[in-house]
Amino acid sequence: MSRTPRASRTAVLVCQGRAAADGLTAPGRFADPTALPLLRPDEREAVQWVRDGVPPRTWQQRLDYETVRASAELMALRTIAIDDAIRAHPSPQLVILGAGLDGRAWRMPELAGVTVFEVDQPASQQDKRDRAVDLPGDPPRFVPVDFGRDRLAETLTAHGHRADLATTWLWEGVVPYLTKAAVAGTVAELAACSAPGSRLVVNFQSPAVSTTLGRVVARLLTASTGRASVWANEPWRSTWTPAAMAALLTRHGFHVTRAASLLDTARALGLPVPRARSLRHSQVTVADRA
Repeated sequence: MSRTPRASRTAVLVCQGRAAADGLTAPGRFADPTALPLLRPDEREAVQWVRDGVPPRTWQQRLDYETVRASAELMALRTIAIDDAIRAHPSPQLVILGAGLDGRAWRMPELAGVTVFEVDQPASQQDKRDRAVDLPGDPPRFVPVDFGRDRLAETLTAHGHRADLATTWLWEGVVPYLTKAAVAGTVAELAACSAPGSRLVVNFQSPAVSTTLGRVVARLLTASTGRASVWANEPWRSTWTPAAMAALLTRHGFHVTRAASLLDTARALGLPVPRARSLRHSQVTVADRA
């Protein structure tokens, strides 16, 4: 039997976090009106619990509530840091790598006139097209890539990307799921088709025993409800110190202009930091091509 393509569970959780935080976390600095429409009805239930601030009573529902609430705290800060980096450096092209259920092509007015490319697995993109059918405005250019077989640069070129024009590359929430060799290889490919004036915004995790233990605990808690963990089929394969990431980017002709954790972002915004440890290890580095 054929299976209906669906976005990955982590992509859904990220979108649930943005939907739960929309207009409530860092009001005036964070909003994502595209997040809720990109979710299916059953995926919206936990979002509404978090927005109402009323934890459900059953154990399984309470676990869903806490998972989405934690995602909301993280995603608001991560989105602010990345959106600021995009706004501060206008480019004629934006490429979102591993786009998942990202809504920037629809929600950011700064991207009017910018050619937005979304790169992801073909099945994930088909699911997103179905979900986004009612979103107003022009959709991005979907670039289906089988990362095990396709050459990223060649596939982008076939869909209209121009290597002679500056590009802002957005690499959010993907690096931890790749080996170090795969990360290095991707940076080399991006550098090869980055004209002067291009910018790379990369989000990654720095090494932390507490984060690893936290994911193990989350799996055990989910298992207690008789379900598989969101991360069961998507294990982390690499973490990077900010210095190691900067060294990699420098080797490929990028100059790091900003490197900060989400904890730094929260403090700069004057926001409470209930999960300071996890925010400290989620990094956003911005690097430009001279």
